[in-house]
Amino acid sequence: MDKKALTRYINHLVTFSPEELETINSYFHVKTIPKGEYLLRSGQICRFEGYVVEGCLKVYTTNSKGEEKILYFAGKDWWVMEIDSFLHQTASELSIRALKNSTLLTISWTDKERLYAQIPKVERLFRIMSQKAIAAWQRRLIRNHTMTAEERYLHFIDTYPTLSEQLTNKHIASYLGITQEFVSVIRKRRQLEKT
Repeated sequence: MDKKALTRYINHLVTFSPEELETINSYFHVKTIPKGEYLLRSGQICRFEGYVVEGCLKVYTTNSKGEEKILYFAGKDWWVMEIDSFLHQTASELSIRALKNSTLLTISWTDKERLYAQIPKVERLFRIMSQKAIAAWQRRLIRNHTMTAEERYLHFIDTYPTLSEQLTNKHIASYLGITQEFVSVIRKRRQLEKT
């Protein structure tokens, strides 16, 4: 598989030589996940970090009532993992499941550590990625505390238009912490406003 998308993503954040990029790419392996299949189940240890080449996955937990609570989606050019399980090599509290047929480039925990030793600058790359992810989580928490449900929905579809078109009302509602019926009402009203 061509790893040009991963190379572009990496070089957008930190510049590496062609030789370094070749080495980095050699540590990533192709993984295909059919729609509906799990990449990780709750209780398993997350032994990978993955870059999504194609497709879409959901990262979620299930509450005591059996309801899914989606933490985030990983679409094309996004990264996916269960960070706590990956870092500590402990059982995951989350599950990761494909919403569409998906192709990822994954790196194992062991290979990532080897890559850090071989090319120390890679740690800078993953530090920058981590900082960006933490900032995004913080912005999301602020929105959840300061915006109405409708404002959160509108922000989501404006920020992620391609992703939101691929998702069901149920998935969006779970992610935003609102009801599926409320999402349906907002979507219908917006469609009427466009006509």
